[in-house]
Amino acid sequence: MSGVVIVGAGQAGFQVAASLRQGGFAGAVTLVGDEPRLPYQRPPLSKTYIKTDAAFDSLLLKPESFFEKHAIALRLGESVAAIDRAARSVTLADGSALTFDHLVLATGAANRVVPVRGHDRRGVHQLRTAEDAERLRAELAAASTVAIVGGGFIGLEVAAALQALEKRVTVIEAADRLMGRTVSRPVSAFFLDEHRRMGTTILLGTAIDSVLGDQRTRGVRLSDGRDIDADLVLIAAGVTPNDQLAEAAGLRTDRGVVVDQHMRTDDRAIFAIGDCAVFPSVHTGTAVRLESVQNAVDQAKLVAARILAQDDDAATLEPYRAVPWFWSDQGPFKLQIVGLTAGADHVEMAKLDEAGKLVAYCFAGERLLGIETVNRPGEHMLGRRILADGLLVARDAVARHDFDLKTHFNALKSRG
Repeated sequence: MSGVVIVGAGQAGFQVAASLRQGGFAGAVTLVGDEPRLPYQRPPLSKTYIKTDAAFDSLLLKPESFFEKHAIALRLGESVAAIDRAARSVTLADGSALTFDHLVLATGAANRVVPVRGHDRRGVHQLRTAEDAERLRAELAAASTVAIVGGGFIGLEVAAALQALEKRVTVIEAADRLMGRTVSRPVSAFFLDEHRRMGTTILLGTAIDSVLGDQRTRGVRLSDGRDIDADLVLIAAGVTPNDQLAEAAGLRTDRGVVVDQHMRTDDRAIFAIGDCAVFPSVHTGTAVRLESVQNAVDQAKLVAARILAQDDDAATLEPYRAVPWFWSDQGPFKLQIVGLTAGADHVEMAKLDEAGKLVAYCFAGERLLGIETVNRPGEHMLGRRILADGLLVARDAVARHDFDLKTHFNALKSRG
């Protein structure tokens, strides 16, 4: 049957299927996923899931009955081997084929491989799937020392979770600060202090040379020659987009599947969304690839709307313009980011008297790029409204000692 074939059964792929049915799409919808599990949430894996005995069903986006009720065909535990653009079909690894009117690539990303000696020893883990998390969880009981390679969201979330299990944790980060590609320097410094206060050893500007041990890991050797004891090693050194299928089909790729502002590839019958997609951002004026649940869901809803509208005229379509936002739970600290703050050349910190909380306003020149907050959900939500409405927040106003974002927002709205 033709209809819509979705490659990837993560958050983005699931949302396309659900939104199509919610919008009244009557054609065939097929969801192909290489994991043999129903679509599930990934964010809890590095937070609550690894430190509890929670059942896998607690992660499910929807129970199996949802897919049956809405006639969403599931091809789980199967992978797509090739796309035949001329025939409008995909070939699965088992040799079977699915034809399509529209194809959605929601293939996500894979953990970046760190080429170090001993990476294949027992006790060395990665964390991307529920199966990864369950293997990690099973070995934690016997581990007392853990080395985490990577000081990004995943590495720090796991470090905080393991502190709750009273493990001795060392985080090894090659850059000169934590979460360097994601947050401003003041926010990096805040989390460095807090993780050290929680008991985690943080090593910055340090790379891993090899994993030590015979059959099983007993530690890691650093690039400066030091050895760190570790019963268990987690490699959390970032991801690379899964764009190989698109590239083999002759679609344009550039560190991800390249799409236009409507999430279409060079082939108008094929879309790409979520972690694998590189799209032109209306907020930065550049091509970006984002890894967030918000981005996956919003792009999925947009693509479903395009398919439902059966409208290929770009002049009549609104571009993807959702304001990006992200979050990370690290122990008692909820980091929330709205906007893309990597290009900031000035950061104005709010004058707060509360320990463990902060608000960082990130500017490029006089333009507000975004707001980073810790345990301040009110400012985060206001920031989302400000960026969505295109309201101008002046840098000199933020710098005043009596600046209050809610008051400022109300004033901006009242002026229209």
